Amino acid sequence: MRKSEARKLIGEAREAFDAGEWQRSADLHEQVLAHFPDEEPSAVWWYDAALAHKFLRNWEKALDLGREAAARSPRGEGDPAYWNLGIAATILRDWATARDAWSGFGIELPGGEGEIDGRFGAACVRLDTEGQREVVWIERLCPTRGRVVNVPVTGGRRYGEIVVHDGEPKGERVYDGTAFPVFDELTLFEASPLPTLEVSVAAGEAGDLEALLALFTEHGFGAEPASAVRVLCACCSEGTHQQEREVLAGAQAVSLAAPESQARLLLERWAGERAIGRSWSGLASVG
Repeated sequence: MRKSEARKLIGEAREAFDAGEWQRSADLHEQVLAHFPDEEPSAVWWYDAALAHKFLRNWEKALDLGREAAARSPRGEGDPAYWNLGIAATILRDWATARDAWSGFGIELPGGEGEIDGRFGAACVRLDTEGQREVVWIERLCPTRGRVVNVPVTGGRRYGEIVVHDGEPKGERVYDGTAFPVFDELTLFEASPLPTLEVSVAAGEAGDLEALLALFTEHGFGAEPASAVRVLCACCSEGTHQQEREVLAGAQAVSLAAPESQARLLLERWAGERAIGRSWSGLASVG
């Protein structure tokens, strides 16, 4: 292949990329890279080919091409080639490669080998379940994985599941003066065994509902009042929103994440702690 032909193909590959034709873009990049793997701009070509396969959710190819991109990129300088490699390696559970990728990006990791289980702070993830999108809070376990700490209202999604998210924020939520990024979900990494339930409760005071939420949290379960759910359009969801934690008194629906038998025990315990002002009914499985 002549270099003039390679330049033409790369131009076509970029046009395909901009048009969202990920497979065509990847194929054209790889066609050129088979002949020119180590030219001055080759690191960018490897990266773009790997990125196209990431958009295609072809994680094996994203991993293979991402390795080539990272091998031609500077370490410790926040080069995105390492981030995308880290995502692909995490999804494929190639922990040695994932750890090396995050280190190459410049992130300090917990010591040890194998799966990364650290404390990387709070963030939000936009779950995508067959076109249904919902923003939930997560505890980040590594640069790209997080455990869901809300009770999702989307059917089939659960409190405690672990998701892999993208690295580019799409919006933010501001809570108590601190801004938290919102990332798009890439895939469900680990399902949660906790079913989702719904119950009607009556709380005489806001503090009564707070006590119910705290009781479930203390036992490793989830509880979410309906008043905590806000509906936003897609465009608004990707903007900046002030997040308020409002706990109200009165009758209301509460979503729970717990085995039904244990949920009943905790609800009975909660209601029995005060003679008046606390009651519940209609516990049922949802989702």
